[in-house]
Amino acid sequence: MTTAVKGLEELKALNGKDLGYTDWLQVDQSRVDRFADATDDHQWIHTDPERAADGPFGGTIAHGYLTLALLIPLMSQLLEVSGVRMSINYGLEKVRFPAPVPVGAKIRLQGQVADVAEVAGDGVQITIDFTVEIEGSAKPACVARGVYRHYT
Repeated sequence: MTTAVKGLEELKALNGKDLGYTDWLQVDQSRVDRFADATDDHQWIHTDPERAADGPFGGTIAHGYLTLALLIPLMSQLLEVSGVRMSINYGLEKVRFPAPVPVGAKIRLQGQVADVAEVAGDGVQITIDFTVEIEGSAKPACVARGVYRHYT
């Protein structure tokens, strides 16, 4: 369920809030191949199902950076901010990829607001701890801390 806030005051009230989970998203070979084309990363563990079947993961896996990029669409299921002039992705901290995402697997995002602070220019910076889970896996695909700024 999406947490919806309007304006900076409601955003500030999110400090420490668990944002819950997104829906599951299946990562298919077509998405992986398109990401490989966009980034010129055609390593066989991502793009050659036949060769990858005999590789260390038993099949193709998503790029770590694809998993990270999927935070963008998944995040929109966790938090919706309105009543601000501008919102920007300020960056990431502490990004790790503990487990690969096998092609065909489903992932989902969990978010926890770690900090909310005022910033210069009539803004608020929100820091969110993210975990990208793989359905049926004990280890997450990605853990990261996202930093976003919202201005009035």
